Amino acid sequence: MKILLSNTQMFRGIEETEIEALLHCLGAVKKTYHKGEIILAEGEPTEFVGIVLSGMAMVEYSDVWGNHTILGNAAPGAVFAEAYACIPGEPLQVSVSAAEKTEVLFLNVGKVLTTCTNACAFHTKLVRNLLTVCAHKSLQLSMRILHTSSKSIRGRLLSYFSECAKKEGSYSFRIPYNRQQLADYLGIDRSAMCNELSKMQRDGLIRYEKNDVTLLEG
Repeated sequence: MKILLSNTQMFRGIEETEIEALLHCLGAVKKTYHKGEIILAEGEPTEFVGIVLSGMAMVEYSDVWGNHTILGNAAPGAVFAEAYACIPGEPLQVSVSAAEKTEVLFLNVGKVLTTCTNACAFHTKLVRNLLTVCAHKSLQLSMRILHTSSKSIRGRLLSYFSECAKKEGSYSFRIPYNRQQLADYLGIDRSAMCNELSKMQRDGLIRYEKNDVTLLEG
């Protein structure tokens, strides 16, 4: 299901009627990607900020040996590639791909940062929102560093699950990653992680079914 742009991080505080005019001003482009398709390739520069309208995008880093690390995901309403777009000519050190059929709206960051000839007030809001998005992404990366600081697999899982529970405001929540993606995000071996999840369930720490997890008090 597509979302209203006024509910996204980039267009927060801007009315739908204003957004229509703003998109024309920014020369916005909408594209659809199938599961597994590359949205932005590592090593290539980009001038565009992406906003996920539907589906899910995964941000991934790969080293020279072919090892993959999931740095994060972009659900509907989320923004990606904003940092690279703000540095002209800077090649991406990550790749962005579609985890499922995904629709993305692209905005030229140069047009975002340059006030239009109309000097519209909602353009100023857009620039402010972009700064907020960048700050939020910095915090997300800090949280990933926190999750991967533990030397044990159980410690990394519990740290991540704790963040999910706090965000949801409930001991029961759904994670956005499959098993391989979760292992890549936490920087651990998939098989070892699955074994540890089973042990945690037997120990009465968690209950899980596919992507649904419940933290237990025991």
